[in-house]
Amino acid sequence: MADTTKAQLHRGLRIATLLVAVLTVDVLGLVNLLRHLGSHDVPAAQFTALALLTAVLATELVQVLRRRPWGALRWPAIAVVLAASALSYLTLPDDRIASTVDWLFGAANWAGVVVLLDRPFRTMLAFLVTHEALALTNLLLFHDVTERSLARFATGSVTVLGFPLCIAVVAAVLGRIAAQADEAARKLERVRTAEAVATAAHRRRSQRFAELAATTVPLLEGLAEGSLKPSDPLVRRDSAIEAARMRRLFAETDTVDNPLLHELRHCADVADRKGVEVELDARGQWPVPPVAVRRDLTDAALTALATADSWARVTVVGSAELVSVSVVADCAAAIATEPVSDGVRVETFSGNGTVWMEARWEPS
Repeated sequence: MADTTKAQLHRGLRIATLLVAVLTVDVLGLVNLLRHLGSHDVPAAQFTALALLTAVLATELVQVLRRRPWGALRWPAIAVVLAASALSYLTLPDDRIASTVDWLFGAANWAGVVVLLDRPFRTMLAFLVTHEALALTNLLLFHDVTERSLARFATGSVTVLGFPLCIAVVAAVLGRIAAQADEAARKLERVRTAEAVATAAHRRRSQRFAELAATTVPLLEGLAEGSLKPSDPLVRRDSAIEAARMRRLFAETDTVDNPLLHELRHCADVADRKGVEVELDARGQWPVPPVAVRRDLTDAALTALATADSWARVTVVGSAELVSVSVVADCAAAIATEPVSDGVRVETFSGNGTVWMEARWEPS
């Protein structure tokens, strides 16, 4: 988002700056050059300088159309701009620096600006100072220095430095605006994501509570009315199963590295509280199963743990291709549940007071 916002703002400023540079170099600069062509001792040098600046602007136009930055061409382009400046200054007539004859004084700066527009403010300032230093050095070394020439140079420098620096400030401000806009967009996106996650989690919990209500509510109503007796082994078994399902439901909302093992530990806690010796063993690594798949995988262990008399062993073995949850417990009878998720298979064997159940899931 930040890159998109910043790129859009920068592209608009880049196009506007290029239009100003073309107007200054190839329109006003050419008009001034032709108007004062007779004043130049070496007109070919001035036209060469104009051609060099035009080539830089043409390259910028291509880069804008292709939506690409200058990259490795940036510093060679700046060298071309400075070389054009030096060529024009060295062939100017005497006492013509920063005058209307000196068409390049107010043009080369814009050619450099289009190249350095996406660079930090200090980089553009360094270029403009270098451009000014070339003109001033030429004035001091090769021309007659008078109050008039110095005043003219100082007056011209106000626009030569001032206008491009304004563009540099605008570019810096747009960059900060883009960063702030991106930060605001990211905060809004995080809020929306959190709200969506909370809504989805609430919907899933409501659905799961509704599913549990079909089995838990009749049990609670029967106990409250007295039609079901707590001393009844079947009632105690059903109560233990529902308690384990409730514990698993609460564990589903926890943020942990391995949700499957986390939910199995909560299921085992119900058996542990009633004195069942539970052993939980895990081997391998596996992808995080979806919630529905985890319910199918833990259902077999859940029912065995809830109905075990004295001991139970739960083993989880997983890989990227297969996840297996098996349980062995001293249960009187197996209570098998039909898995609802694709790719989950459940097998059950029982005999001599021992039940073995295994649920397997293939992630692929």
